[in-house]
Amino acid sequence: MDSDVKYTVRPVRAEEWAEVRELRLLSLRDPAAPIAFVETFEEALARPEEFWRERAGRFELDGSSWQFVAEAADGRWLGSVTARIEEAGGPAAFGRVSEMRQVLLVGVFVAEEWRGSGMTEALFRAAVEWAWSLEGLERVRLFVHEDNERAERFYRRFGFVRSGVREPVPADPAKSEWEMVLKRG
Repeated sequence: MDSDVKYTVRPVRAEEWAEVRELRLLSLRDPAAPIAFVETFEEALARPEEFWRERAGRFELDGSSWQFVAEAADGRWLGSVTARIEEAGGPAAFGRVSEMRQVLLVGVFVAEEWRGSGMTEALFRAAVEWAWSLEGLERVRLFVHEDNERAERFYRRFGFVRSGVREPVPADPAKSEWEMVLKRG
Protein backbone atom coordinates (compact mmCIF):
# COMPACT_ATOMS: atom_id res chain seq x y z
CA MET A 1 0.00 0.00 0.00
CA ASP A 2 1.30 3.45 -0.92
CA SER A 3 0.66 5.62 2.14
CA ASP A 4 0.67 8.72 -0.07
CA VAL A 5 -2.37 7.51 -2.03
CA LYS A 6 -5.53 9.20 -0.82
CA TYR A 7 -9.03 7.91 -1.39
CA THR A 8 -12.57 9.18 -1.23
CA VAL A 9 -15.61 7.20 -0.15
CA ARG A 10 -18.68 7.99 -2.22
CA PRO A 11 -21.81 6.40 -3.71
CA VAL A 12 -21.56 4.65 -7.07
CA ARG A 13 -23.10 6.45 -10.07
CA ALA A 14 -25.29 4.70 -12.66
CA GLU A 15 -22.81 5.16 -15.50
CA GLU A 16 -20.07 3.35 -13.54
CA TRP A 17 -21.36 -0.13 -14.37
CA ALA A 18 -18.02 -1.31 -15.81
CA GLU A 19 -16.20 -0.31 -12.62
CA VAL A 20 -18.88 -2.05 -10.51
CA ARG A 21 -18.30 -5.19 -12.57
CA GLU A 22 -14.50 -5.05 -12.30
CA LEU A 23 -14.52 -4.50 -8.54
CA ARG A 24 -16.98 -7.35 -8.08
CA LEU A 25 -14.80 -9.68 -10.16
CA LEU A 26 -11.75 -8.62 -8.12
CA SER A 27 -13.60 -9.35 -4.88
CA LEU A 28 -14.65 -12.79 -6.13
CA ARG A 29 -10.99 -13.70 -6.83
CA ASP A 30 -10.07 -13.00 -3.20
CA PRO A 31 -9.12 -16.13 -1.21
CA ALA A 32 -11.94 -15.37 1.29
CA ALA A 33 -14.58 -15.14 -1.46
CA PRO A 34 -16.01 -18.66 -0.94
CA ILE A 35 -17.06 -17.76 2.63
CA ALA A 36 -17.70 -14.06 2.04
CA PHE A 37 -19.91 -14.03 -1.06
CA VAL A 38 -22.82 -16.11 -2.33
CA GLU A 39 -21.90 -15.58 -5.99
CA THR A 40 -18.88 -17.19 -7.63
CA PHE A 41 -16.36 -15.55 -9.96
CA GLU A 42 -17.59 -17.72 -12.84
CA GLU A 43 -21.22 -16.70 -12.27
CA ALA A 44 -20.35 -13.01 -12.18
CA LEU A 45 -18.09 -13.27 -15.21
CA ALA A 46 -20.90 -14.86 -17.24
CA ARG A 47 -23.39 -12.06 -16.49
CA PRO A 48 -24.20 -9.86 -19.50
CA GLU A 49 -23.45 -6.15 -19.72
CA GLU A 50 -27.14 -5.35 -19.17
CA PHE A 51 -27.02 -7.00 -15.74
CA TRP A 52 -24.17 -4.70 -14.66
CA ARG A 53 -25.82 -1.60 -16.15
CA GLU A 54 -29.03 -2.42 -14.28
CA ARG A 55 -27.16 -3.12 -11.05
CA ALA A 56 -25.22 0.15 -11.09
CA GLY A 57 -28.31 2.10 -12.14
CA ARG A 58 -30.36 0.65 -9.32
CA PHE A 59 -27.99 2.12 -6.77
CA GLU A 60 -28.42 5.66 -8.03
CA LEU A 61 -31.94 5.63 -9.41
CA ASP A 62 -34.29 3.83 -7.06
CA GLY A 63 -32.84 4.83 -3.68
CA SER A 64 -33.52 1.45 -2.06
CA SER A 65 -29.83 0.61 -1.97
CA TRP A 66 -26.48 2.30 -2.31
CA GLN A 67 -23.08 0.92 -3.10
CA PHE A 68 -20.32 2.96 -1.52
CA VAL A 69 -16.90 2.80 -3.13
CA ALA A 70 -13.44 3.84 -1.93
CA GLU A 71 -11.84 5.54 -4.92
CA ALA A 72 -8.18 6.52 -5.12
CA ALA A 73 -7.19 9.94 -6.47
CA ASP A 74 -6.08 8.22 -9.67
CA GLY A 75 -9.55 6.69 -10.16
CA ARG A 76 -8.78 3.12 -8.99
CA TRP A 77 -11.54 1.50 -6.97
CA LEU A 78 -10.09 -0.02 -3.81
CA GLY A 79 -13.11 -1.32 -1.91
CA SER A 80 -16.86 -1.13 -1.44
CA VAL A 81 -19.90 -2.01 0.64
CA THR A 82 -23.54 -2.10 -0.43
CA ALA A 83 -26.41 -1.05 1.84
CA ARG A 84 -29.93 -2.29 1.01
CA ILE A 85 -33.16 -1.21 2.66
CA GLU A 86 -35.38 -4.05 3.87
CA GLU A 87 -38.90 -2.73 4.49
CA ALA A 88 -41.11 -4.18 7.23
CA GLY A 89 -43.21 -6.92 5.64
CA GLY A 90 -41.05 -6.96 2.51
CA PRO A 91 -38.46 -9.41 1.23
CA ALA A 92 -35.30 -9.86 3.29
CA ALA A 93 -32.11 -11.92 3.15
CA PHE A 94 -32.28 -15.71 2.93
CA GLY A 95 -35.81 -15.60 1.50
CA ARG A 96 -37.27 -14.27 4.74
CA VAL A 97 -39.74 -11.43 5.33
CA SER A 98 -38.40 -8.41 7.16
CA GLU A 99 -39.96 -7.83 10.56
CA MET A 100 -38.89 -4.18 10.65
CA ARG A 101 -37.45 -1.39 8.54
CA GLN A 102 -33.73 -2.07 8.49
CA VAL A 103 -30.66 -1.86 6.26
CA LEU A 104 -28.69 -4.94 5.22
CA LEU A 105 -24.98 -4.53 4.45
CA VAL A 106 -23.63 -6.87 1.76
CA GLY A 107 -20.73 -7.15 -0.66
CA VAL A 108 -18.08 -5.91 1.77
CA PHE A 109 -14.69 -5.87 0.08
CA VAL A 110 -11.38 -4.02 0.45
CA ALA A 111 -8.38 -4.83 -1.73
CA GLU A 112 -5.89 -6.90 0.22
CA GLU A 113 -3.16 -4.26 0.27
CA TRP A 114 -5.62 -1.77 1.87
CA ARG A 115 -6.84 -4.00 4.69
CA GLY A 116 -5.94 -2.54 8.06
CA SER A 117 -5.64 0.97 6.58
CA GLY A 118 -8.93 2.31 7.95
CA MET A 119 -10.65 1.99 4.58
CA THR A 120 -13.18 -0.60 5.78
CA GLU A 121 -14.13 1.71 8.66
CA ALA A 122 -14.57 4.62 6.24
CA LEU A 123 -16.80 2.53 3.98
CA PHE A 124 -18.89 1.34 6.94
CA ARG A 125 -19.20 4.88 8.31
CA ALA A 126 -20.60 6.05 4.96
CA ALA A 127 -23.06 3.16 4.73
CA VAL A 128 -24.21 3.42 8.35
CA GLU A 129 -24.55 7.23 8.18
CA TRP A 130 -26.74 6.78 5.09
CA ALA A 131 -28.79 4.15 6.93
CA TRP A 132 -29.33 6.36 9.98
CA SER A 133 -30.50 9.18 7.68
CA LEU A 134 -33.52 7.06 6.73
CA GLU A 135 -36.71 7.73 8.63
CA GLY A 136 -38.02 4.92 10.81
CA LEU A 137 -34.95 2.75 10.48
CA GLU A 138 -34.47 0.50 13.51
CA ARG A 139 -31.16 -1.20 12.83
CA VAL A 140 -28.39 -2.09 10.40
CA ARG A 141 -27.53 -5.73 9.98
CA LEU A 142 -25.28 -8.08 8.07
CA PHE A 143 -24.48 -11.77 7.93
CA VAL A 144 -21.06 -13.31 8.45
CA HIS A 145 -19.99 -16.87 7.67
CA GLU A 146 -19.11 -18.85 10.80
CA ASP A 147 -15.57 -19.41 9.43
CA ASN A 148 -14.91 -15.74 8.58
CA GLU A 149 -13.33 -14.78 11.90
CA ARG A 150 -11.38 -11.83 10.47
CA ALA A 151 -14.57 -10.20 9.19
CA GLU A 152 -16.47 -10.90 12.40
CA ARG A 153 -13.70 -9.28 14.46
CA PHE A 154 -13.98 -6.13 12.36
CA TYR A 155 -17.79 -6.06 12.65
CA ARG A 156 -17.56 -6.41 16.43
CA ARG A 157 -15.02 -3.57 16.63
CA PHE A 158 -17.42 -1.41 14.62
CA GLY A 159 -20.20 -2.14 17.13
CA PHE A 160 -22.15 -5.02 15.58
CA VAL A 161 -23.21 -7.88 17.85
CA ARG A 162 -24.59 -11.32 17.07
CA SER A 163 -28.37 -11.34 17.32
CA GLY A 164 -28.59 -15.10 17.83
CA VAL A 165 -30.11 -15.64 14.37
CA ARG A 166 -28.32 -18.25 12.25
CA GLU A 167 -29.03 -19.10 8.63
CA PRO A 168 -27.68 -22.10 6.72
CA VAL A 169 -25.22 -21.20 3.97
CA PRO A 170 -27.08 -21.86 0.69
CA ALA A 171 -24.12 -23.62 -0.95
CA ASP A 172 -23.22 -25.59 2.20
CA PRO A 173 -26.15 -26.08 4.63
CA ALA A 174 -23.80 -27.73 7.15
CA LYS A 175 -22.31 -24.25 7.69
CA SER A 176 -24.03 -21.15 9.06
CA GLU A 177 -24.14 -17.41 8.57
CA TRP A 178 -24.55 -15.39 11.77
CA GLU A 179 -26.72 -12.28 11.73
CA MET A 180 -24.98 -9.32 13.37
CA VAL A 181 -26.83 -6.11 14.18
CA LEU A 182 -26.06 -2.50 14.99
CA LYS A 183 -28.93 -0.73 16.71
CA ARG A 184 -29.52 3.00 16.61
CA GLY A 185 -27.79 4.91 19.41
